[in-house]
This record gives sequence, C-alpha cells and structure tokens, in this order.
Amino acid sequence: MPDGPGLSLTRCNVDSVRTDQLFARLDREAEPPKIEIPGMSRTRTALFGSTLAFYIAIVWAVLITSWLVALDWKVMLFRPYEQWPEVHPFLDYFVVLGQRGPTSVMVAAWLGWRSWRQHTLRPLLTLGASLLLLNVTVGSVKLGLGRLGPHYATEIGSAEMFAGGDIFPSGHTANAVVTWGILAYLATTPRARRWLSVLSALVALGVGATTVYLGTHWLSDVLLGWAAGLLILLSLPWFEPLIGRTEAWIFAVREAWRARRKLGAAQPAPAGGRLSPALFPQRHPTAPYSAQADTPAREPVGAGSGGRSTGSTRTAGHLTQRLTTGAKGVRSERASVTPAGSRRGPHADRTGAARPGTSPRPVAGG
Repeated sequence: MPDGPGLSLTRCNVDSVRTDQLFARLDREAEPPKIEIPGMSRTRTALFGSTLAFYIAIVWAVLITSWLVALDWKVMLFRPYEQWPEVHPFLDYFVVLGQRGPTSVMVAAWLGWRSWRQHTLRPLLTLGASLLLLNVTVGSVKLGLGRLGPHYATEIGSAEMFAGGDIFPSGHTANAVVTWGILAYLATTPRARRWLSVLSALVALGVGATTVYLGTHWLSDVLLGWAAGLLILLSLPWFEPLIGRTEAWIFAVREAWRARRKLGAAQPAPAGGRLSPALFPQRHPTAPYSAQADTPAREPVGAGSGGRSTGSTRTAGHLTQRLTTGAKGVRSERASVTPAGSRRGPHADRTGAARPGTSPRPVAGG
C-alpha cells in the first residue's frame, strides 16, 4: 500500500529531528567554553622564588669554577655516546623534541585547533608570549656569558666562560620545558593538567639528558636550562592581563574590518567604472562652468505645476507654444535662470524685460 501524505510528512519530521541531533553532537564543544585562567598563588610564587635562587646558584657555581665545573668535565671525558652506542640513532631523533622550530609548529597546530573550538585566542597568545620570553631571557644569558660547548673546549678544568660561545644555558632543554609544559598550563581539567605535567616533565628531562649523552652540552648547561624554562612557565600568570587585552584588541580590529567590508559590499561600484552623477551637483547647461561648479542644483521656479518644463531641454511642444502664444504666457511658465554673477534670486511673478529694439507683445486674448 503506498504511503499517504500524512505518513510521508511524519517521516520527514523524524529525519529532520535526527539530522538536527547529529549536527548538535558535531557542534558540541569538546571542552567547556569558560576557561579558568591560572593566578599567581602563594605556592606558585614560592616555587618561582626557589627556582630563581637555584638559577642564580648554578650561574655562580660555574663562574667561580667550582665542583660543578669539575663534574662537567668528568661527564664529558666519560663520553656517554661511546659507552652506549646502540641508543645513539634513537636519541638523534628524540632530541628533535627540544628544537624550537619543529616543536613550536606541532604545539601551535594543536593550540590553534583549540582556539578555533573554544572561540578564543588565549592558547595561541600564551604560546607566543612564552616563546618570546624564552628567546629574550635565554638568548640574552647565552650571549652575555659566552660559554663554549664540550666539543669546543680549549683547557681541561676550565669553565670556558666569555669565550664567544652560546651554550649556557641549554636552549634545547629550556625549549622542551616551555613548549611541552604550556600544554599542562593551558589544560582545562585537573586530571588533564596532572597527566600533561608528568608527560612534559619526562620529555624535558629526556631531552636534557640526551644533549649530555651526545656531548653537545655540559651538565650544568642542562641544569640551568631546566630552571630557565620552569621560570617562564611559573611567571606566565603575571602576563595574563596583557594577553587578555591583546585578545580584546585583535577581536575589535576584526569586527571593525568586517564592518568596513559590509559597508563596501552595500555600496558596489557602478558598471564600467563610471561614477554616479548623483555624487556631483547639477549644473544648468546655459550657465558658465566656473560660475556654478561649486553651487548646488536649483529647482525650477514653480516646479510641480502641470505642463511645465523641468529642465533646460526644450521640446517641440514648447517651441510650438511659443509661436502660438504671447511672450508673457511663455515666460510665466518657464523656469527662471539666474545669470552668472547676479545676486538676485528668481521670482515667480517677474516677467522678462523687453529686449532692446522690440516692443512688448500684448497678452494673448487682449
């Protein structure tokens, strides 16, 4: 039996409800839209102070060529890459997790997807702020201290400071702490924050140890790199107000740009590239251009009465009327045109003066 119209309508409604439910599930946010912004608590402040003290102690121990420098040389002369050569190929690839370029691209891709899903720019702006702090702080200390790496050392037992190097602190280690630790910092649930903290710590520790194994960094370089990266992560709540203002400014610029686009789309350019004549004032064809170029268009006197000419163009009907009627009747129906330079305006009751050499004609019918 064929389906009736009522049954077909019911099936269409059911399909529509199922489609709406499917799209509602696809559009559902994976994370809550409201993101909790970490604050500078007392615990975080205490960790920042202790990490800063550790950072200063490492720098001081290297500057005075203490026992830490002697330990650096012992590890370097031990040559771990010769003791365990079987793990060398794997660690050559694993150390890439500390390089700034590849790690920044990977983390930025993930945070960009989160920004799109949550309709906020805070994840990307926080990553940008942390990388900027990393470049400024770590880069300035590297160039200022100028320590040479193990492969370029010149004197056994020396700290190799202020020799034109750029190895102290370890950039690979600090970058691993920041780029992977930012995922834990931006986590929206306590459980995700714990797991990501453990994972980022393992990656940062592994990258630092790998650089010592490969002989590209001293042990003290890695210790200072861990401290430098942790200081950046702990100080991020101080920059949250600036990140929020930057996000608001970017959104305001975007809205203004969209408004300008809508305004431009509402007023399209005329075809052929010609400008609309309504943009310029009208000018009477009999008046000089210099006299009326800057004056607004005037309405003909008595405009609105039937049978009159509304412009300067004369039709064949007007010429016929001029021949068959008097001058007064014609002049009373014509639009008055003020001569160039005259200060008197047109008057509806004025009749034109007689031309030289002619006599005024009588009124028609008189």
